[in-house]
Parts: sequence; structure tokens; C-alpha cells
Amino acid sequence: MDTTNEASKKASSSSSDNYSKSSTGGWNAVIILIFVEMAERFAFYGLTGNLITFLTNDLKETTFIAAKIVNTWVGVSFVFPLLGAFIADSYLGRFNTIIFSSAIYLLGMILLTVSVSAIPLESRKAVFFIALYILAIGEAGQTAIIQSFAVNQFEESSSSLQETRIAKGSFFNWCYFAAIIGHVSALSIVIYVQDNVGWATGFSILAAALAVAFAVFCCGMNKYRSQVPLGSPFTSLAQVLVAAARKWRASSARHGRGVCYGGTIKDDLVVEPQYMTLSRTKRFRFLDKAMIIDDIDASRETRDPWRLCSLNQVEETKQALRLTPIWLTFLYNSVALAQLSTFFTKQATTMTRSITIGPHHFTIPPASLQCVTGLTIILIIPIYDRLFVRLAGKFTSITMLQRIGVGLFFSVLTMLAAALVETKRVKLASDYNLLDDSEAMLPIRVWWLLPQYILSGVSEAFGVVGLQHFLYDQLPEAKRSLGAAFCICNLGIGNFISSGIIYVVEVLSKRKWLGNNYLNRSRLDLFYFLLAGLGFLNLGLFVFVAKRYVYRNAPENNNDDSKP
Repeated sequence: MDTTNEASKKASSSSSDNYSKSSTGGWNAVIILIFVEMAERFAFYGLTGNLITFLTNDLKETTFIAAKIVNTWVGVSFVFPLLGAFIADSYLGRFNTIIFSSAIYLLGMILLTVSVSAIPLESRKAVFFIALYILAIGEAGQTAIIQSFAVNQFEESSSSLQETRIAKGSFFNWCYFAAIIGHVSALSIVIYVQDNVGWATGFSILAAALAVAFAVFCCGMNKYRSQVPLGSPFTSLAQVLVAAARKWRASSARHGRGVCYGGTIKDDLVVEPQYMTLSRTKRFRFLDKAMIIDDIDASRETRDPWRLCSLNQVEETKQALRLTPIWLTFLYNSVALAQLSTFFTKQATTMTRSITIGPHHFTIPPASLQCVTGLTIILIIPIYDRLFVRLAGKFTSITMLQRIGVGLFFSVLTMLAAALVETKRVKLASDYNLLDDSEAMLPIRVWWLLPQYILSGVSEAFGVVGLQHFLYDQLPEAKRSLGAAFCICNLGIGNFISSGIIYVVEVLSKRKWLGNNYLNRSRLDLFYFLLAGLGFLNLGLFVFVAKRYVYRNAPENNNDDSKP
């Protein structure tokens, strides 16, 4: 059966049913979804931002075991959206997936709150981790699906194609902007409550935010422009890879009876174009075997999609694979960001954090310093979107790959700044004979950490938003729903890699760099220098890859996408 044609028919039918309703979709629906995204990020970062503190102070884990736990959980939470995207596109649809995952997410947060308030200490750890991974399951249908669902609210037509493209580009900026507002709000309000009032109260606030977001999303259901599930792009990708592998010996010259352009269950195989097809390209030629019609294919009445794929399927898969080198080099940025909620926070716990405002004395919660990163992003995105792009457009233009490259460069600077500050911090600990005192407050102000938090914000504003836009723009039309999932998955795998690097460093340094439970005795500065060195190597690799990348439909994208 031809899954490509059937998906096209479904899309056409769905489009005629849904997109003709001028009362649905557009910015009215998108604003609701942006609010839901902001609330979800508020809950996620309200938990993640201070999780290492809870693990070390309440569950009595060591600093480096806690860092690996946080990285692993965040990694799982960011990889699960790939599963959510598959379920949404194949079975439930995006609207239903958001409904179900939001309910699971809310239940997980409620259980988390109960675990720290009503569960006895001997059972608390087990219930807490169960609740954490229920939240990870709920995360599968959140950010990535919400973003894809929001993008679908913009109507595409030949008369408004340019306006739609501009609106979508603006959406990625403002969606991320709203998510960062949720991020900063959680780190400035919830973290303070967790540290000074109690964990149960702090988690209750997060559960309440999720409940409000769920109610708002349901109230706006009449405004959304929905589509029936058209089949997962993952299935199409897998079919091409499997078909090419099964016919790895096939040759169009010796065994071929033409190239498959389509065909339905009722028709013979189509060996001539019957509808618009993509141009055949020379890259990834081994995948061309998937569309060669051999004797076995010709002898069958219907096409086996796992043995014979259409030219469009093969070329769409090639387009997706072209993005892999860029995606892989961006993993470094995700590794650098993983340090924000782990080692950066533990550094702050050892530094002087008290401030005096008039007669009042106030102690800054260590995890709240992550607000600086969020505030930096909030400042940069509007300036970039409304000022920099317009001014630069008069002289030249910044491409998506250049924006990603700037983000990678600043992530390297982040690690360098962190290493230099940690060197100074450890020297002070040595000078005051506090290397073996894990509870000591060093005579160094926490403001020394601001440069690394600010640089991290700059790297996010350029890199992460740039990658989101790049994946959505460069993926083929039928596979654009993968863009947000792949971007979030990048952050997840970056956390896994961070855990792996910690483990390798522990082993190779014989626990001298990171294995010691006394942070002042550890060589966190050398760990940061190591990450910075890896970052410079990765940046060189990115430049090499980016210079050889050719944008999809480059001749048509004269405004900002015609060159790396």
C-alpha cells in the first residue's frame, strides 16, 4: 500500500476540512498554546533547577552522584518527546496527545508533592523517583508536540506564503521567549519557596501551575485548527532504510525495471511520475536502492512499503539525513547547558550569597542564579528579532547556521569563564584551609559566577532558537513535525553525554577530579577546561560542516537562507 499517497489524500482532506475555517487557528490559538508552553516550562524548571539540592540535602546523595541523576532524568525527559511525536503522528493526533500527556504530567507532579509531604522517610526515595519518571513520561507530549501543534495554526496559501513564513519565524522566537519567562519565574519564586518555606509548598505551586495550564488549554479547544494523524515521519524514514538494506545488492542497471514514483493498493506500480516529485539527487546514493523495482517487486500485485519506496520518500529521507552533521555538532551546546542545574548550582552553595537591602538581609538561593541566564535570553531575543535582524538586513543577513555557530562559540566561552572562576574559588578555599570543609562559606561573592550564566544565556538565545528554526525550515514538508522533537532530543542526549563524561573523568582521574564528595577538594576547574577544549574542537568541526552545507531550496531563499 502506498503510504505516501494515502497520507497526501488524508492531508488534502484534512486541509479542506480544517483550514477553511477562518475562525480557527491563527495567533488567537497560538497565544493560548504559548501560555501553556510557558506554564509547562515553569513547572519543569521549578523542579529541575533545584533538584540537585534536594538530592544532596534531603536524600543525602553525593554531589557527583546527584549530578549524574539529574543529567540522566533530564536526558530521559528530553528524549521521550520522540516517542510522543510518533504516537501523535501515527495514532492519537497532536491535540489528543497533548491532553493525555498533560494529565499524566499533572498526576506526576501531584505524586511528587505527596512524596515529600506525606510519605514516610524510609519510602520517600522510591516514591520520589517513581514520580520523577512519571513526569518524564508526561513530558513526551509537551514542548515538542505543543510547538508543532502551534505551527499548524498558521494557514498556508500561495497568497500569504511569505507572511506565514515570517509569522512562523517570529513564533519560534516568542515561544522561546515565553518559555524563558516561565523558566525565570520558577527560578526566582519557586526556588526561594523550596529553600525557605518547604519542598512540599514549592512542588504544590508547580502542580497548581500545571492544573491552570491544563484548564486553559481545554477552554481553547474550539479555537484550534486540528488535523487527523497522517502517519509518523519516523515510519517513512525507517521504511527507506530497511528497503535499501534489503536490496543492498540491487543495481538499477542489472536488476532494475525502473524507479518507483508511487502506486496504490489498486494500481500497478507507477514507473513514471504521476504527480509532482522531488528532484533526484546524487547524495546518499545507497538509499536509491530503496526505489529500484526489481523482479520481486514487479511480481507483486501491491507494493511492500518495507521493500520498495517512492522517489519522494527516498529524497525526503536524504534531506533529513543531511541535517545530521549539524545536529551532532550542536550536542556540545547541550552538554554545556547541562552544567547549569548541576555543578554551577553547587559552586554557588559554597560562595557568599547574602545581600542587604536597607534593614533587610536576604540570602540568594543557589539555584536562583539560573535566572540570570533566563533574563539574558529575555533581553537578547526581542533585540535580535526586532532590531538586529532589521538593521543587519540593510547590509547583509545572518543565516540560521551562522546563528547556531554564534551559540556554539558562546557555549565554549561559558566553559572557559566557569573554569577561571572555579580556579579562583578553589585557591581561596586552599588559602583559608577550607578544602575539607564542605559546609564552609568561602569569602568570595556569588557575583563572580555571573559571567558564566550570562554567556550561557547568549549561547541559548542564538544556538537553541537557531537550531529550532533550522530544523523546521530545512526538514522536508512531510517531516517538519520532527523538528521540535529532534531539538529537544538534542538537549536530552547532551545530558546523557554529560553523565558519560563525568563517569569517564571519575575513572581516569581515579576520583580526584570529580569523585570526591568535598567540592573544594575536587578539580572542577580542570573538568571545565576539558569541556572548553572539547568545545573548540567541536566548533572547528561545525565550521567545516556548515561551509559545505547547501540550504534546501537555496535559490528561492534570497532573503536570509541562501548561504551558510
